[in-house]
Amino acid sequence: MDKQFEPLFTPWKIGNLEIKNRIVMCPMGGTSLFGWMKPSSFNKESADMFLDIAKNNVGLIIPGIAPVKDLILNRWMYQNKGMFKKLKKYMEEFHKTGAKLFVQLTAGFGRSFAITDTLVKLKKNKFLKTLVKPIVDIDYICASPSALPSRWAEDVMCRPLTKKEIDKIIYAFGQTAKLCKEAGVDGVEVHAVHEGYLLDQFATKYTNSRQDNYGGSFENRYRFACEIVKTIKKECGQDYPVSLRYSVVSKTKGFDSGAVPGEEYTEVGRDMEESEKAAKYLQDAGYDMLNADNGTYDAWYWAHPPTYMPENCNLDDVAHIKKFVDIPVVCAGRMEPITSAKAIKSGKIDAMGVARQFLVDRRWVTKLMENKLEDIQPCICCHNGCFALAHYKGVANDESFSEAKHMSRCALNPQTMNGHRFDIKPAKKHKKVAIIGGGIGGMETARIACIRGHDVTIYEKTDRLGGVFIPAAAPSFKEKDRELIEWYRRQIASMPITVKLNTEINDISTLDADEIIVATGAVAKKLNIKGVEKTVSAIDYLNKTKEVGNNVAIIGGGLSGCEIAYDLILQGKNPIIVETKNDLMAVRGLSLANSSYLRDYFKYKHTPIYLESFVTEVGDDYVIIQDKVGKTTKVNVDNVILAIGYTPAPLVKKGRHVHIVGDAKTVGNLRTVIWRAWEVANKL
Repeated sequence: MDKQFEPLFTPWKIGNLEIKNRIVMCPMGGTSLFGWMKPSSFNKESADMFLDIAKNNVGLIIPGIAPVKDLILNRWMYQNKGMFKKLKKYMEEFHKTGAKLFVQLTAGFGRSFAITDTLVKLKKNKFLKTLVKPIVDIDYICASPSALPSRWAEDVMCRPLTKKEIDKIIYAFGQTAKLCKEAGVDGVEVHAVHEGYLLDQFATKYTNSRQDNYGGSFENRYRFACEIVKTIKKECGQDYPVSLRYSVVSKTKGFDSGAVPGEEYTEVGRDMEESEKAAKYLQDAGYDMLNADNGTYDAWYWAHPPTYMPENCNLDDVAHIKKFVDIPVVCAGRMEPITSAKAIKSGKIDAMGVARQFLVDRRWVTKLMENKLEDIQPCICCHNGCFALAHYKGVANDESFSEAKHMSRCALNPQTMNGHRFDIKPAKKHKKVAIIGGGIGGMETARIACIRGHDVTIYEKTDRLGGVFIPAAAPSFKEKDRELIEWYRRQIASMPITVKLNTEINDISTLDADEIIVATGAVAKKLNIKGVEKTVSAIDYLNKTKEVGNNVAIIGGGLSGCEIAYDLILQGKNPIIVETKNDLMAVRGLSLANSSYLRDYFKYKHTPIYLESFVTEVGDDYVIIQDKVGKTTKVNVDNVILAIGYTPAPLVKKGRHVHIVGDAKTVGNLRTVIWRAWEVANKL
């Protein structure tokens, strides 16, 4: 092991419980040991994943949230005794790894529950809502400290919790924690004075306007969380470890409005001054650890940092709050091993919290210990598989029920939490496989086909592998995307795969192959407007084959157009965005954690955005923009970038033993590209 990582592999204690190293797998939605979006039951798939991760040298694992009351059928978790008997047998096996495990219990979601359009209709229909209440009590699931607007459907109001309901939740925490202890679980984590979930909504002023003992004063706002830990300690004993998921600072300007890094703003949630007091207060109530980061659902990108957020984005705030408590503090949020090791060595934090990297590569800790850093497949913070909860104007959570049931899947690793759908089995017959195109789709198909035992050749018309993902990864904030490209290139080089660069295939009949994979990508869509020839394509801009001036119009929002605008701002330039839809990023599968950052950043930088508008003319130094009522505006610009999307461009569309993957099949994101590659490669 490289010496610089050694501080990560020293023991530490939570109360009297010793943890063998300082790497904590943080909880993620969809990874509960007790299932997700279904009546609580022991989840073998999650359990198997955690056991595998434990065998690969993690110190502490905290599975995803387990509501103390089921979201479906409304049963209290502690009433399912059989589930805890299965947990007890599992913990006996788990402890053989030397790792520890806490169960994270949640009081609920409040206004942050990612309500879908279907549930919105249900909530607004009194008859249907009453009819299905024994199965799904949507009013209870969304219940909040006060009457509050939903984060996901602003026209839906969430009712206040009653005192009787609060009492039942507190009791349920104690009873459930007791069953966890009896099952051999090493501790529990209370979810959460964190991220704008229910307990955090009680704690922050802008979401709590109650007039009883759970609202108003500082002590009243934190009472719910304090009574929970006291109840757990009463049932389980003072020595039983109880962690708290904790947001140091809310980073919130108001409902649906967060503060991006570097922005000066007025905090409506928990500011640092209150947090210094709250952390000590919560410790004194009985909490044994703070599992910390920042943010709320209104500033979601602090707790779920996309690639736009800096690495170690929460470290300074978490390190500051540690000065005010005597209990250990874990820091999460794009934590990077070298910086984490230094922070632990200097006493700034006690452990490194990591979540989604485990979904991509379960063995990353072992690889770190073995000094095989280049073998670690990087998480690119896309949230396309693990948290694809999209929200845009007129649509609540634009997510299917199937997606909601499997939130902890991974765009880059289809085997994660997907059952046996993507098991790799040796090929019954070894074949010659020709792959036309060396982008991500082509490389991933080649990799899986080779693992299965096929003889694979990649034909790439350029001088390097990577395809369109090379320009996509070009902006400064896409360092993880660039790492992923390099990871793929190393993987291909390490395998018995023939790569023929600078080799363009125009006729598939010339190939000596049993199976042909077409991975020729897509071409940019064209726009029929006056002066379109003066525009710069998104690819040309990203490849830097064409330079642009300081004032740039981007035709097309969506993720591509918005990321180009963000890149321009980081360079000190002044973009405007013209989008035909009523929302800048009305894209299904694009996590709100990612899109809300860009929206808030553009507001912070006062970036002009023209919605429900289109460009009618491009001049030498201007564009003409027309809105939905026909009003035109002339804007002076130096250049115009065209980012209106792509059309699949397969070399051939069909043929015997021909398979199409990647954007050549359907233009999408890395998840659609990679999952399709696995599906095709597994059938060869």
